[in-house]
Amino acid sequence: MRFASLGSGSKGNSTIVVSGLTSILVDCGFGIRSICARLLARNVDPKTLTAILITHEHSDHWKGVEALSAKFGIPVYLSAGCFKARNLSSDSKNSKNFKIIDSHTAFDLGQFTVTPVPVPHDAREPIQYMLSDGTFRLGILTDLGHYTPHVISIYSKCHGLLLESNYDEEMLARGPYPQFLKDRVSGLFGHLSNRQALDLLKSLDLSQLQTLVLGHISDKNNHPDIIADVLSNADLGGAAIIFAEQDIGSEWQNLKPAL
Repeated sequence: MRFASLGSGSKGNSTIVVSGLTSILVDCGFGIRSICARLLARNVDPKTLTAILITHEHSDHWKGVEALSAKFGIPVYLSAGCFKARNLSSDSKNSKNFKIIDSHTAFDLGQFTVTPVPVPHDAREPIQYMLSDGTFRLGILTDLGHYTPHVISIYSKCHGLLLESNYDEEMLARGPYPQFLKDRVSGLFGHLSNRQALDLLKSLDLSQLQTLVLGHISDKNNHPDIIADVLSNADLGGAAIIFAEQDIGSEWQNLKPAL
């Protein structure tokens, strides 16, 4: 299995995950020209995508979904709440491509078993995902204001993990955001701080972890150096730490069998 962030942050989010002949795009928060260019830069032809998985309806995760799906006939998997929040209808011209999933039930998609994970975020029915190809487990976990016992149980023993580390608490408090936005970001249905990301990592079984990608990093309220300092207090067992950038995402991360 291999995966790469195509860009992560408040201006757009998308992740490509590949195993065998199955290529899954998780979120599509970029316009169609941008997402196609980002895929092609990683030698992925957009028309070969097996599916698009959507976490929630916010534009930084949704912007290019409908155009990309319509252009290449790619099925889109999403929660009922997300479907309703985007004002989609069963009689729209693109409706055949949208597949509503049970946010509590795993399903098979090509090479993968996909496990949706409900999370606390200020959206209609937000979910994140665990993807397994039978050998490796990749967790994608962003856009949640706090973590739950269910999150801990699902994301333990990942081989790869893309985790939100959105803001530094002091930078957010001193920063330029208006108070209502500071309260939203730091609230129970907002985003994970560096400290919360650290606490979650300390709560997970990381014995299988090979690669940790930190994503959805605020460009105004955080910095990779601060995150690295905070996470130096976590025992990652030698796992590589990668920072997903807004403009370029990350390089391919290859998960490999243990020697």
